[in-house]
Amino acid sequence: MRIVLDTNVAFSALLWRGTPHQLLNALATRLTAQIFSSPRLLEELSDILSRAAASKQLSLIGKTARDVLADYLAVIELVEPAEPPRVARDPDDDHVLACALAANAELIVSGDRDLLDLATYQSIQIVTAADAALRLTALK
Repeated sequence: MRIVLDTNVAFSALLWRGTPHQLLNALATRLTAQIFSSPRLLEELSDILSRAAASKQLSLIGKTARDVLADYLAVIELVEPAEPPRVARDPDDDHVLACALAANAELIVSGDRDLLDLATYQSIQIVTAADAALRLTALK
């Protein structure tokens, strides 16, 4: 299974212990699953991790933004997308779609209503972290 995590899911997975975190851990340990990202999505994640809102949670888990980003880099594969399509209501979401296309992804995992409302993009399904976790469990 080839998967792209939207920045909001990656951020939640790295800083909190809910469903996105459980999904990231499950994906990282499965040989049949691969997580993909792009330089643009990593830049967005790095920016969010450096904000004051993230610093409190980083302090609580005893990590720096750099540590968390390094943890994420250890489990993803980078792709270099082509020019993003103009599809989503939010132009930033187009970069998620471009990454998924470049990765030949089967799933985009997002908590973003704009992406979730698309449901699919060029045969790539767009689902929540909970839905992705259910699909991963069904593959066992």
